[in-house]
Amino acid sequence: MTTQKTEAPDERQLEVRASDILDPNNQIGVRLRSLYAAAHEEAIPDRFLDLLEKLDRAELMAAAKMAE
Repeated sequence: MTTQKTEAPDERQLEVRASDILDPNNQIGVRLRSLYAAAHEEAIPDRFLDLLEKLDRAELMAAAKMAE
């Protein structure tokens, strides 16, 4: 009796997954998540980090001038 109750949700999940595979919006979502994960794992180029540091320094200097 308990095995039937535990199998029923699994069967529903399989049905949902099968319908999701056919859904083009789901396929787009899966591909976007994959692309985001790949981009998230990439290293940040040193040149970009240098530019961010320069921007931080410029913002600090501008804030110091405004405080005067």
